Amino acid sequence: METNKQQKKKKWFLSLVFSLLLSSVLILVSLSSSFGVLPVYRTSADNQQPVFVESKLRIPSTSTNPIPRLAYLISGSIGDGESLKRTLRALYHPLNQYVVHLDLEASAAERLDLANFVRDDPVYAKVGNVRVVVRANLVTYRGPTMVTNTLHAAAILLKEGGEWDWFINLSASDYPLVTQDDLLHTLSTIPRHLNFIEHTGDIGWKEYQRAKPVIIDPGLYSLQKSDVFWVTEKRSVPTAFRLFTGSAWMMLSRPFIEYCLWGWDNLPRTVLMYYANFLSSPEGYFHTVICNAEEFRNTTVNHDLHFISWDNPPKQHPHFLIVDDYQRMVDSNAPFARKFGRNETVLDKIDAELLGRAADGFVPGGWFDNIEGNTNATTPHYTLTNITTLRPGPGAERIKTLIVGLLSVEDFHAKQCT
Repeated sequence: METNKQQKKKKWFLSLVFSLLLSSVLILVSLSSSFGVLPVYRTSADNQQPVFVESKLRIPSTSTNPIPRLAYLISGSIGDGESLKRTLRALYHPLNQYVVHLDLEASAAERLDLANFVRDDPVYAKVGNVRVVVRANLVTYRGPTMVTNTLHAAAILLKEGGEWDWFINLSASDYPLVTQDDLLHTLSTIPRHLNFIEHTGDIGWKEYQRAKPVIIDPGLYSLQKSDVFWVTEKRSVPTAFRLFTGSAWMMLSRPFIEYCLWGWDNLPRTVLMYYANFLSSPEGYFHTVICNAEEFRNTTVNHDLHFISWDNPPKQHPHFLIVDDYQRMVDSNAPFARKFGRNETVLDKIDAELLGRAADGFVPGGWFDNIEGNTNATTPHYTLTNITTLRPGPGAERIKTLIVGLLSVEDFHAKQCT
């Protein structure tokens, strides 16, 4: 009997100890939660704050390199191969990145010739900063395929181009009026979040001739180039975003290009879908995205960095530039000009007087260690240690005058996305 009583006491004592331990653990958990040591789920409405993925995303920071890097798209079509090569030569600098593209209207032989030109050039091959789009796109000048081609090149440059600060889209009909040393030197003095894009929210006649008509670009689905065609139905002007228009040529910051491709709040994709049926969408897509994006609308500089000679009022295409336009080009202080005919005489004048470039040669600069001082050498000998050495000339002062003037005007902010 005595043994049974002891066993019962022992069981009772063990149960009591277990209960005390369990209670202690629960009390500790409760205290820890109250002081925020362990996570708890609160049901109070006052403590519930919705968290959206957009709120966790930030605009990528710009690079801190003393000298900026530029990423160029140079595009062309049938018969533009030689002009494209010349423009590439005139724009080349080892610090920059380049994508060149001849669209599907160009023959396979012409596109292969461009690819071989880049592959066989000893400078391009050594530095490795020129890429040829092998799977060419069919581009309709007035259709959205020009926009998709631009985004395609930008995606290639983001994926393979390393660090760069601004993206510049040009055609084989464009040509520089300054050296890359001039341009890089001047751009090293300004904030790298700025976007040089000529734009306006006053779309005027374009509301009825561009925004309301619905067009189809055969380049989206066909292998043969043809002009866009119109759908009989009209559509209303968007109310989800405001339309902007401007020049199809621009210099865009890397953060904005990343936004256009990643589109973390979906605006770039929505606007792209809209502009798929918009006549001359290259003159509206980027402008509408940047001016409807709160993060970027205050980064715009209302200029396309080009000298272009238009009719008054402007027609679909600008004038072809000739020698008679030379002084006006220089006086504009713009770093680029368009539109040039193939082998136009004024290009030789620009090479000789503004760029110091010989036929088929590179533009001399700080990176260019000439062979025995020969500035006409088409294949310069250089070392990778001096590519960050810039040798700006008179062109740098012209660009500085232009950019300082653009940034210092009293109504600078008033011209942003208005």
